Amino acid sequence: MIQFLVRHGQSLSNVEERVQGQEDVGLSPLGHAQAARVAAWAAAVTPRVGISEIWSSPLSRARDTAAAVAAALGLPVRIDDDLREIHAGVFQGHLWSELETRFPEEVARWRGGDVDYRIPGGESRADLAVRGRAALERLAGRDADAMIVVAHGGMLTAALGGLVGRTHPLLAAAATRPFTRFPALDNASVSELVWPGPELRRFNDTDHLRG
Repeated sequence: MIQFLVRHGQSLSNVEERVQGQEDVGLSPLGHAQAARVAAWAAAVTPRVGISEIWSSPLSRARDTAAAVAAALGLPVRIDDDLREIHAGVFQGHLWSELETRFPEEVARWRGGDVDYRIPGGESRADLAVRGRAALERLAGRDADAMIVVAHGGMLTAALGGLVGRTHPLLAAAATRPFTRFPALDNASVSELVWPGPELRRFNDTDHLRG
């Protein structure tokens, strides 16, 4: 079983550099174009790997990305609520540039890298890792050769850390996010997780977005 893990295309809040969390935000014009590129990639690889299912977070930025892929492959979009992004509590809806002024203690603790720190009113990275890992494990048990899972940067990196370990070479090499030691995923990137194992074969691949 191959799970192709796709981060959604650029959202309107990504453009504004605003914390989204579980707020329902749509794609930007660039995000829609990125979704079309992911769809073209999926159509090209499906004859070789046999993608037969598309799963998505219920949030619009992921669902709209998944819908473009589904249209290209002639498949339905299946929703799994556990694929949602982290609940960012009091941070949600605020510009990143505002957070240090509005929530200085909370931001300092979040940026300190403590996986157990729970954002007030929200989740911790550890909470997210448990939820995300369980979702990917559950989907890996389905009768399919390959599937696409469209979700969110925080959710996917937390889940992968729980599955293959945060010190995995591909994750460690991508741990460039400012102020933290956590890997980052680009919008509309593809990562490849192979079961049983699981084995992380690719992380944050954006070759399909070029050209």
